[in-house]
Amino acid sequence: QVQLVESGGGLVQAGGSLRLSCAASGSIFSFDAMGWYRQAPGKQRELVATLASGGRTNYADSVKGRFTISRDNAKNTLYLQMNSLKPEDTAVYYCNGYHWIRGNYWGDGTVVTVSS
Repeated sequence: QVQLVESGGGLVQAGGSLRLSCAASGSIFSFDAMGWYRQAPGKQRELVATLASGGRTNYADSVKGRFTISRDNAKNTLYLQMNSLKPEDTAVYYCNGYHWIRGNYWGDGTVVTVSS
């Protein structure tokens, strides 16, 4: 069973940048899609960005033009480059891997805090 471990979260000032990483214990080739989701305090988990196995990306409107999702298959790692961060980006960020038979895999999350 593949495990996902996020890293790269932290405290940053508004306008700053962070790069999140999601390391998979096994091959990420097995996933049909991978993505990043986030959950702010008192809110539901929401999609941030997804990357399908064929390369198609999808972004939430709130992060378009600021965040970039990518993957390194050789390192079995998914990334989220976050630029021009805003206080409203503050949340726990979760890595997700989706397989059409086995379903969803989730990491435990990494905390991103953006100060104004």
